[in-house]
Amino acid sequence: MIDSIFMANLRGDRLVERYYRGKSAKSVIRNFRHHFIATKNLNKPVIRIDDTYFLHIKVDDVILGAVSQENCNPSLVFQFLYAISELFKDYFKKVTPVTLRDNFVLIYELLDECIDNGYPQITAIAVLKDFIKLGSTTAVEAKDVRAKAKLTKSITGMNEWRPNKDLKYEKNEVFIDVLEQVNLLLSAKGGVLRSDVTGTVIMKTRLSGMPTCKFGLNDKVRLQKEKDDGKLKRNYKGISIDDVTFHRCVRLARFDQDRSINFVPPDGEFELMKYRITSHINLPFRVIPVVTEYGTNRVEYDIKITPSFGKQLIATNVIVKIPVPENATSDNRQIRVTSGKAKYYPVHSAIVWKFKKFMGSSDSGQRLKGEVSRIRSVAEKKWVRPPITLEFQVPMFTSSGLHVRFLKVIENADYPTVKWVRYITQAGQYQIRI
Repeated sequence: MIDSIFMANLRGDRLVERYYRGKSAKSVIRNFRHHFIATKNLNKPVIRIDDTYFLHIKVDDVILGAVSQENCNPSLVFQFLYAISELFKDYFKKVTPVTLRDNFVLIYELLDECIDNGYPQITAIAVLKDFIKLGSTTAVEAKDVRAKAKLTKSITGMNEWRPNKDLKYEKNEVFIDVLEQVNLLLSAKGGVLRSDVTGTVIMKTRLSGMPTCKFGLNDKVRLQKEKDDGKLKRNYKGISIDDVTFHRCVRLARFDQDRSINFVPPDGEFELMKYRITSHINLPFRVIPVVTEYGTNRVEYDIKITPSFGKQLIATNVIVKIPVPENATSDNRQIRVTSGKAKYYPVHSAIVWKFKKFMGSSDSGQRLKGEVSRIRSVAEKKWVRPPITLEFQVPMFTSSGLHVRFLKVIENADYPTVKWVRYITQAGQYQIRI
C-alpha cells in the first residue's frame, strides 16, 4: 500500500516526511524533487520513477504526495490524500509551508492516527478533533473504564460518522429525498437507442441518541425473499437495481446476505445511496417530431409532446430545444403553439419552447407548428440535424418505479419519529433525434 507520505513546497523542497513500511529509502523522495526541478511540470498526478510510484495533489501552497512501490489502488490513495488535505484545512485554515513548520508535532500526530502500516485508517475530522487538539491535551484517566471504551470505539472507526456525545431533539424527524435523472436517446423512427435512470437517496436526520435505521425499497430480490418467507403483507411492483453504492454507515454484510439496508445514520444531511436502473423505465415525456426540409429554402416543424404521468402531477420548468440550421432565419409569428411560449434564438440555432407548468394527462398533448427560412450561401453545407433536447422536473414521480416502502427507527428511548418522503425526477441527457 502506501510506503510514505511527504509534503513539499512549490519549489520541490521537502517539508514533512513520514515513513510507514520501510520499503522506500529517503533517497526515493529526493528523486521526486530532482524530477520536479528537471521538468518544472506536475500536470501528471501519477509519476513513475525507477519502479516507484508518486501520487500527488496540490493543496494551497503545498504539494501533498504518497509513495508506493507496489501496484496500489490509485483511487483509494487520492481519496485519502484529499481527506488529509481537508483535515489540515480544518486545523490550519490554509496549508502553507509556514503553517506546516509551526505545527510539526501536530502534523505527525495526525499522520500517525490517519494511517497504520501503510493502510488508511480514520480520517473523520469530528473524531480526531476530540482527541488531538491544537494547543491543549485531553486527559483520560486509566481508572475511568467508560472513557477508555469511548476513546477506543472512536479511534477504531466504529460509527465515526455520528458524534459520540448524546444528541437530543424535541421533535425527531427524518427527511428522505429520492432524486432521479432520466437519460434517453430516441432514434428518428421512434426506437429507444439508450435509456437509463441514475438516482440518489438523500437523507436528513434529526434523531436523538444512537438509533439504528432499517430502510426498505421495492427491490425485486428483497420482495421475492420476503414472499418466500411469508413476510410480504401486500403486493408491490418490484424493480431491478443494476448498480448501487452506499454511504459507509450502511452494513454491507447484511445487504449482501438478505438485501436489507441497515445503518446508524449520521446527524444531519447525507447521501445514503446511489443507484442505476436500465430496465422498465417510464419515460415522463414522449415527443413525436415531424421535420420536413424543402430543398435548401425552408424547414417546417410539427412537434407534439405528450406527458406519460398522471393528471394529479405537474411538471415544472419544461424546456424543449428544437434545433434549426445555422443559416436559418425566422419570424416568431410563424411559430404557433397550443400552450407555453416559443421563440427562435439565432444565438443557440434553436427554437426554444418553454412551459412554466405542464399538466399531466395521457389524453392530451401540446403541439408546435412553425417554419424557418434558410439563407443561401456560397458553400452549401448539409444540415446534420442535431437532436431535440428536453429539460424538465416532475415532483412526486419516479421514472424507475422506485419507492420507499418503509423506514424503521430503532432506539432504546422508543420515541415517535416523523418521516417525510419526496420524489423528484429531472432530465439528464434527454434527446430525440429528428
